[in-house]
Amino acid sequence: MNKSDKIIVGISIGDLNGIGVEVILKTFQDKRMLEFCTPVIFGSTKVVTQHKKALNLEVPVHGITSLQQLNHNKINILNIWKEDVAVELGKATKESGLYAAKSLETSLLSLKEKNVDVLLTAPINKETIQSEDFNFPGHTEYLNANLEGDSLMILMTDKLRIGLITGHIPIAKVAETITPELIKSKVAIMHTSLVEDFGIVKPKIAVLSLNPHCGDKGVIGKEDDEIIQPTVDEIQKSGKLVFGPYAADGFFGSETYQQFDGVLATYHDQGLAPFKALSFGNGVNYTAGLSEIRTSPDHGTGFDIAGKNKANPSSFTEALFAAIQIFKTRKEYKELSKSPLGVK
Repeated sequence: MNKSDKIIVGISIGDLNGIGVEVILKTFQDKRMLEFCTPVIFGSTKVVTQHKKALNLEVPVHGITSLQQLNHNKINILNIWKEDVAVELGKATKESGLYAAKSLETSLLSLKEKNVDVLLTAPINKETIQSEDFNFPGHTEYLNANLEGDSLMILMTDKLRIGLITGHIPIAKVAETITPELIKSKVAIMHTSLVEDFGIVKPKIAVLSLNPHCGDKGVIGKEDDEIIQPTVDEIQKSGKLVFGPYAADGFFGSETYQQFDGVLATYHDQGLAPFKALSFGNGVNYTAGLSEIRTSPDHGTGFDIAGKNKANPSSFTEALFAAIQIFKTRKEYKELSKSPLGVK
């Protein structure tokens, strides 16, 4: 493979009919990107060529059939299927979901086998990707089932990191799912990630309330007083700088989030709605807590603009840089954690 010292970034192609290929190609239109990493797209040269023609993009790619053929100075496409696949830009089809799953599965295997250093996933359609082999609400749950560790979804920019105590579950199940054990687990994952993946020596973490106004002393709900507050107090006694619960509206409205290295929201939209309002198009989805590194852009398949050359690659580009930086920071942390004799 003649691996250079550049980080090898495995890229799953995402839904074939969405904007995934477009943002990938636009990210690497700038040839300087190849100075930072060696990209390898898991998919098909034929599919990428169809997108290039539809978008009128002139981005040279290097088709390979084995990672042994990897060229560290080019955009590599590992052809993992030979058959022709219909690309119907803007349409959610079962076929596009099938091949998105194939790309994800193959790229994840290469990540686990250390043939690529990090994984960058283009957006999938959560409905069409479902099958007997892929029965998960999203990337995070799939990765959690196939890698070591316990995952935490973190939406991040340089100034804001929001993790989710509960993820892709119905809102009706959120309250019953939040337990002291779950809160402790997610705080521990975020704390470890902030230290090992972001180089923050003593991170400060905020926990948001479940109910409006933190339940108003039980008038609107008792979970904050009976579950979240006592758990936060207990965690504080262990020495971690964890505070809360904070009512989400005032917390973001007053920009209190700027005082913290990480924020834990109790449910999906509580965290993602303010995050995307503040950072949409420049944010990164990072799956913390696992043995390997995976990032993705903060947007979906974009079927409404697929094939129209309107997709903004900024979030995908940020996800690429985030994966590279986290890989370097985690590697440095591991080296610094070893004694001179190599014993931790």
